Amino acid sequence: MIPAIRSEFRKFFSTRLWWGMAIGIFLAGAAFAALFGFLLTGDQAGTGGPGGIPTGDATQIANSVYTGGLSVGYLLLLTIGVLQIGSEYRHKTISGTFLTTPRRLPAMVAKVIALLGIGALYGLISLVGSVSVGAVVLSLRDQDAFPSGTIVRTLALSLLVLGLWALIGLGIGILIPNQVAALLIGVGVAWIVEPLLGFAMTFWEFGRENIAQFMPSSATNAVIETVQNSPDEVRLEWWAAALVLATYAALLSGFGIWRTTRADIT
Repeated sequence: MIPAIRSEFRKFFSTRLWWGMAIGIFLAGAAFAALFGFLLTGDQAGTGGPGGIPTGDATQIANSVYTGGLSVGYLLLLTIGVLQIGSEYRHKTISGTFLTTPRRLPAMVAKVIALLGIGALYGLISLVGSVSVGAVVLSLRDQDAFPSGTIVRTLALSLLVLGLWALIGLGIGILIPNQVAALLIGVGVAWIVEPLLGFAMTFWEFGRENIAQFMPSSATNAVIETVQNSPDEVRLEWWAAALVLATYAALLSGFGIWRTTRADIT
């Protein structure tokens, strides 16, 4: 198992993709921290109405500032999850992987462990950018940069969130062997379709209270306890939202691994 995990890390870090993604996620974390820092502490924050910007208490504002780049980060990790298996199908290296590790289940579990580690690494890179910039912006706006101890919990949970989104990407990459199609469908659904569907659910009372809060993007926001989009938004507790997101990751990656252990790859 250890050699298989080491091999998965080597496959990823031996390409230029990893540092390109690292630069992107660092800049996204810093840029969104600065943007949210100014928006959520501005004069229009919390005023309501067409020109108003949703806001919350000091802890929610700090959480939103420090995890603002997560909206880009989890898309990048989803992409990495797809590529981790999709590139093997595309370049026909999956046969070599299973020849090196004849038992398919350990080989796929090694991918899962590697993706969780990669997600944690990129989460740390994102937090370096967002916390360093966000803390400065909040201080300049006369806001407490660390108003409560739950900020540390949120920062730690953001690492888990990115790892889980990487596993969701892995499942998509297995279920849709065509790498290009998997990327387009996965990113399109996560970035456009699912958020729009969740927004539409807010206009339907049953959907707002019983469906929208269980969708991946809503669960992600609940885990990190960001500013609510509207006063009527219904959210799960952070631990329940983490379980919901973990369930999505387990179902997609688990079913994908089960399918891979039984499918003919020739």
